[in-house]
Amino acid sequence: MRLLNWSLLFGAAALVVAESLDDDEDAPRENTYFNGKKVPPMLELTPDNWEKEHAASKYLMVKHYSPWCMHCIDFAPTFQTLYEFYYTSSPAGSAPKDADFTEFYDFRFADINCVAYNDLCSQHKVSSWPSTILYENGEPIVTFKGVKAMNILSPAVEDALEKAKPGTRPANLELPEPGDKSSPESKPDPADKAAPEARAATEQRNEPARKEVPPAPPSAPRAKDEDTPSPKYMSIEFDPPVQKTLKPKSTPNPNGASVPLKAGTFETLVAKTKEPWFVKFYAPWCHHCQKMAPNWEQLGKEMKDQLNIGEVNCEAEPRLCKDVGIQGYPTVLLFKGGERAEYQGLRGLGDLLKYAEKAVDLATGIQDVDATSFKALEEKEEVVFLYFYDHATTSEDFNAIDRLSLSLIGRAKLVRTRDHKLYDRFKITTWPRLLVSREGRPTYYNPLTPRELRDTHLLLRWMRSVWLPLVPELSASNAREIMDGKIVVLGMLNRGDQETFQGAIREMKSAATEWMDKQVQLFQLERQELRDAKQLRIEEAEDRGDQRAARNAKNIRINMDRADRKEVTFAWVDGAFWQRWIRTTYGIDVKDGDRVIINDEDNRRYWDQTSTGNPIVPSRTSILETINKVTASPPKLKPKLTIGFFSKIIFDIKTTFKEHPYLSSGCVLGIAFGCLSWFRGRIRKPRGHFKLEDAAKEYKAPLLGVTANGSGSKVD
Repeated sequence: MRLLNWSLLFGAAALVVAESLDDDEDAPRENTYFNGKKVPPMLELTPDNWEKEHAASKYLMVKHYSPWCMHCIDFAPTFQTLYEFYYTSSPAGSAPKDADFTEFYDFRFADINCVAYNDLCSQHKVSSWPSTILYENGEPIVTFKGVKAMNILSPAVEDALEKAKPGTRPANLELPEPGDKSSPESKPDPADKAAPEARAATEQRNEPARKEVPPAPPSAPRAKDEDTPSPKYMSIEFDPPVQKTLKPKSTPNPNGASVPLKAGTFETLVAKTKEPWFVKFYAPWCHHCQKMAPNWEQLGKEMKDQLNIGEVNCEAEPRLCKDVGIQGYPTVLLFKGGERAEYQGLRGLGDLLKYAEKAVDLATGIQDVDATSFKALEEKEEVVFLYFYDHATTSEDFNAIDRLSLSLIGRAKLVRTRDHKLYDRFKITTWPRLLVSREGRPTYYNPLTPRELRDTHLLLRWMRSVWLPLVPELSASNAREIMDGKIVVLGMLNRGDQETFQGAIREMKSAATEWMDKQVQLFQLERQELRDAKQLRIEEAEDRGDQRAARNAKNIRINMDRADRKEVTFAWVDGAFWQRWIRTTYGIDVKDGDRVIINDEDNRRYWDQTSTGNPIVPSRTSILETINKVTASPPKLKPKLTIGFFSKIIFDIKTTFKEHPYLSSGCVLGIAFGCLSWFRGRIRKPRGHFKLEDAAKEYKAPLLGVTANGSGSKVD
């Protein structure tokens, strides 16, 4: 009975779906109007008319979609308006102004429902929706995957139209917005009935929305796998979503003091609320806690009405501190909504205050930005994480990003966007997506699966690897993070001379950017070489007809793991403040001027001279030519040591044991066993060997005339 009910349910559902499909197919498409002109319905392609229609015109731009795909629904107004705009447009130059667009350019627009005609979409090698393909004589010449803005699609159309009728396209093209019923130059002026001054003000106010972006120079390099041409014009306006500002139920820290917390109050005030709390865990007998106490008290006063400040005496509340996981004193944690992050900076008032001020932003949540506000943010912040989302992004995706905001305080800014201009700038075609911008240079988070994008630990691990600026300042709090495991180009600069200092920073940033660009190019070249080698194996196997070898070749994974290669990073240090450390470690006196050293902390060595024997200075040329020689294997320049000769021997032994514990232990045991065997052989008395003195005692040779038995008888 239960099986019958399920069968009836599924049958009814299938019937409803089939009827809905029939209704959609039978529903006639209606004419639309653009710039006051009638636009016929867009051509709908099917397996029955494909051969006929693609042969009927030279150029055919086809949208492949699914009626239930949310991205396709979002893209539909863009493609429809693009079609209406071009259908009603007129050529420029000497071409007749009343020429019919379709006949003059032999160019048409169409779409294919990939749910109804899946075989046709498979024939066109469409693997995702929406996909827009421009055909020339039935052959695809440009493919756009995903939702694309009109200013991305239009250059491909313009190239085809110019190719069909050279010299007939306008120099400047202003595109409408999705859903518009007229082109920008045809829109009615809202100030037609107003005074000329008001009309002029309206035009000036609307001008930024139609700002032109010049095309990229013809000589600009283009990625091999890039499937979209560079945008020529920009006309997409951003309508930011409504900001959801989280307002606290009460004013934080109304008394301007650090609140003593116990188990009960900690649970109600901190653990079960969405308000951020900055809490110190301490012990009264702890010397460091006593030294920090005045700064913490002053912090509470400074953050009045801004951020909740609290403290827990772990001597009085041992169970609470154990539950929180406190292992040392003092420990400072930031709490919000069940999440927490440990403060690991310095304990001076200025450092605590700077961190607390940035923590105040947690109350408002992650903010949305558009292209303009993001550009202003880049000028203010050295590191900005940008999260791209669209209307289909789920609450689980947002929650995963929200949990990261605590760990980024004092490190970088995290914002989000759904601005199409930012989509175009960073070439975003899938959502959600995450990247970091450092000095305007993007680094993308590669994993794209939903599980990886919601894995907080995976996201945070990646963020830690990229949240430092391109050229950060080396300090006591971040020294280990910057120096360990890397080759560091360290500039020793004089902050007091601002003009020289800014010039040195610019040179180091220029060197860092150029070096990173070079590494990206080398990475891409190496990857392409591996791909070419894989393709050669596949082709060779297919030529031989060896299906097994072909399958094995296709299953080869391109491994671009660079774990065995040390990363090269850049940093600078205040030479005046760290003068003693610089002199004792590297033997450099900063009074002689700004210097640069290339440091390999893992091996306790460094380089401070170029190949010509001159000191390395904060110059792009001096830095880059030396890095190439230092990173060669083996290095082409002789390093200097930051420790003594005997200390280096001990250090190398320790390093060897750490990196190869089993092999080192085996070697030590082997040497010890050999030494023990040799020593035992030296002290052990030998037995079973013939000695001349022993034989002389036991066997004495007879004298002349004496027999061997000692009888003394004579013999003949």
